[in-house]
Amino acid sequence: MASAPAQQPSLTVEQARVVLSEVIQAFSVPENAARMEEARESACNDMGKMLQLVLPVATQIQQEVIKAYGFNNEGEGVLKFARLVKMYETQDPEIAAMSLKLKSLLLPPLSTPPIGSGIPTS
Repeated sequence: MASAPAQQPSLTVEQARVVLSEVIQAFSVPENAARMEEARESACNDMGKMLQLVLPVATQIQQEVIKAYGFNNEGEGVLKFARLVKMYETQDPEIAAMSLKLKSLLLPPLSTPPIGSGIPTS
């Protein structure tokens, strides 16, 4: 028999702010910042490599924080936390701003093509 699914943690808006703040701070810890930088350098701004190299490191860093709040210590916990944050983004401007900051830590800056290299204009 399969075991019953684990109870999904629920956080209030205030708790979500605290956890999100702790997650963002975790990326500033020198050891974690070095891990992320090494993964980014190895990925060479290639989106496929970013998914293979940077995302797992970022997931581990988030897991270390959110497990203390009842989220499981697997990728599923990070996904559940992300869904919870997404839900609160529309209700709370502070969470929306922190979520944007977290995304900027995870995703590479988008580079724009040089002027003149796009579709020719007539």
